[in-house]
This record gives sequence, structure tokens and C-alpha cells, in this order.
Amino acid sequence: MTGDASTSQGRPQSPVLMHWLAATRPATLPAAVAPVLVGAAAAADERFRLLVFLATIAAALLLQIGTNLANDLFDFERGADTSERLGPTRVTQAGLIAPEHVRTGTILVFATAVAIGVYLLYIGGWPILAVGVLAILAGVAYTGGPWPFGYHGLGDIVVFVFFGLVAVAGTYYLQTGAVDSIAAVAAVPVGMTVTAILVVNNLRDIETDQRAGKRTLAVLLGARATRAQYALLTLGAYATVPFLLLTGANAWVLLSWLSLPLALLLNRSVLQGESGRALNPILQRTGQLHFAFGALLALGLLL
Repeated sequence: MTGDASTSQGRPQSPVLMHWLAATRPATLPAAVAPVLVGAAAAADERFRLLVFLATIAAALLLQIGTNLANDLFDFERGADTSERLGPTRVTQAGLIAPEHVRTGTILVFATAVAIGVYLLYIGGWPILAVGVLAILAGVAYTGGPWPFGYHGLGDIVVFVFFGLVAVAGTYYLQTGAVDSIAAVAAVPVGMTVTAILVVNNLRDIETDQRAGKRTLAVLLGARATRAQYALLTLGAYATVPFLLLTGANAWVLLSWLSLPLALLLNRSVLQGESGRALNPILQRTGQLHFAFGALLALGLLL
């Protein structure tokens, strides 16, 4: 293969399409899928509805993409994304897509999520309406609005709540109409591993975020404490899994521990002081860890 972004038939791919694909940040999308897998697997013994599951996956992905687009736009508008950016290219800052087009794309993606949400609202009732509205508000307010919580040290908490507790419990609720202890406990380690993705992202960006006035939790804590936070989240997730046995889950949930070697390797790199662009591959692999942990945990819940 060559590096000219051409198809196997030799027809060039549209640069605009490639820019929009990059704007969705495909590497982050498993973060939306893993909690749904765990929530549905936890519910499977009681009930599993395929169409509801597929709609939940689609809505979760669209909420993630909409949030990514909103962050791309608002970080640019607030000056947090500059030519000094250490992470992957942001399309608005790089001038690849005009800000007004990114804004329109954000609205369309969230609107599509709402359209799917109408069906989920029919299935789950007003609690799903509340969750959906809060999820969209959180996606926009992370970097947008008059008081973006991602700029005030609250991003980690919001990610843990929405991509962990709410995503797993909400998926379980859509399948069964209730939330029990197994869903509540399973949501905790999932929330921990997904929050670790944000932690390593913010660790990489401490210096540039400080200069931009973006006071993430990593900026507030400092690099040393943020590295300890990463270890606490990634390794703490494995320590939480045995508590599922107290809820009636069988020992197969310990399959999630098969991903522990990857967690240990990543912690060695983070704790030894990797910084700046050297954290980009660790960020990507932390996303892979989150998905592997979630998929293995879901498999264990099914067995």
C-alpha cells in the first residue's frame, strides 16, 4: 500500500471525507461500545432484546462522535488547540474543516442520536429521556458553554459517571426495565478504565493546557499525582471485579484479568515518566485496554 490515501481500485478518496472521518476520532469510539457490551451482558440472563441493543450501540456511538466534534470546535474557539498541540490533529485548528461546518456536523450527529433516542424512549420511558438530555448537555458543556467543566477539573468525574455508571446501568435498564446490583457493580471498573483514557490524554497536555488556561484535573494535581491517578484507575478496575461475585456473578468475570498484562505494561511507561508526544501511543493502547477489559468482562458475564 502507498501513502496517497487511494482505494484498492486506484480511485482517490475524498480528502473531505477523510477529514470528517478523522474528526470523529475513530480510536475513541470503543469507549462508547464497551459499556454497552457490559450492560447488555449483565442483563442477558434476565432478558436480551437485539434491536434495543443495536439501537443503544448506535446512540452511544453518535453521542461519542457528537462530543468529539463539539470538543474539536470549542477547544479551537477557546484557544486550547494551537499549532503546539501534542495530540492527533484537530480538524478545526488545522483548518481542514471550517468551524461553521464542524458546528453543523455536531448538531446533525446529536440530532441523529435524538432520533434513535425516540425509540429508546419508547422502550425505557422518562428515565431514558433524562439520561439522553443530560448526555447531550454533558457532551456540549465539556468544552462549550459559559462554564465548560472540562476546563474546571470536572472532566474526569463526568466521564466516569456517563461512560461508566450511566452507560452500563442505562443499557441494563433498557434491556430489563430495572437496575440491579450486578449492573451497578460492573459499571464501576468500566468507568475506571474509560476515565484512564482521559487521564493520560490530560497528562500529555498538561503544559499546553496550562498555557491556554484549561484547568483540567491533571493541571490542578500536577504530573506526579496524575500518573498515580492513572495507576489507581487502571489497576483498581481489576481489584473491583471480584466484588461482582458478591452480586451472584460467576467466577468467569475474572476473564477480565486476562487484560492485566497490558495494564501493567502501560503503567510502567506512565509511572516511569513518559510525557508529551510519547504518551500518544499509550493513549491509544489505553483505549484498547478499556475495550479489551470491557469485552472480556462482558464475556464472563455471559458464561
